[in-house]
Amino acid sequence: MFHFSMLTFDVITIFPEIFSSYLKESLLYRAQKKRLIKINIHNLRKWTTDRHKTVDDRPYGGGLGMVMKVEPIYRAVRDLRKPASAKAASFAEVASATKAESVGKAKVILFTPRGRQFTQQIAYSFSKINHLILICGRYEGVDERVAKHIADMELSVGPYDLMGGELPAMVLMETVARLIPGVLGKPELLKERITKEKGFIEYPQYTRPEIFKPKRGVKWEVPKVLLSGHHKKIEEWRKKRQKAIE
Repeated sequence: MFHFSMLTFDVITIFPEIFSSYLKESLLYRAQKKRLIKINIHNLRKWTTDRHKTVDDRPYGGGLGMVMKVEPIYRAVRDLRKPASAKAASFAEVASATKAESVGKAKVILFTPRGRQFTQQIAYSFSKINHLILICGRYEGVDERVAKHIADMELSVGPYDLMGGELPAMVLMETVARLIPGVLGKPELLKERITKEKGFIEYPQYTRPEIFKPKRGVKWEVPKVLLSGHHKKIEEWRKKRQKAIE
């Protein structure tokens, strides 16, 4: 059995530079420096075998656009499921690993508009996993055999179509990472917003100035209860106005 000391994200993409500035900023950068998470961005073309590094082809049955090929994705996931330090794992063990018994306990996610909607509960379950492999599709889609035989889950970040899976991968990494102890700095910042069902609570927030006047005769004021210093009343006010996002 293999063990990962921290949550590792392995992202498979054909546009690795998209992630460059994003991962050098904010709390995700600090979380990596503190070794709370590890993020590896992989160029899918590394797993192609032809001199043109081909990752897509025309769809069978006709249609517009190109479809991402199964072979390089299979090779990428096969290699990433096998921890570099686990020399005892043979090629056959890794290649034959099923979705239910993947080597290294990796969970493989394929981003697709038709996938299951990503929620706070799913993010919470992912935060308990050692290893997430994220497949970023492009073009007109990904060969269906990836969804059927390689991915453990198909995920969507919303009921709309994007140009690729890179933005969903960033959304997932940030949502999951902030649930890991130490990433936000203060544990109470997280506990305050999480429901018993592991959903997310959102309520109105205000800061200075107490009164904002965007133009003459117009005043936007902070609710008086938030200025009262009465913690019980503030808590009741927030409960009345909070929205639980499941």
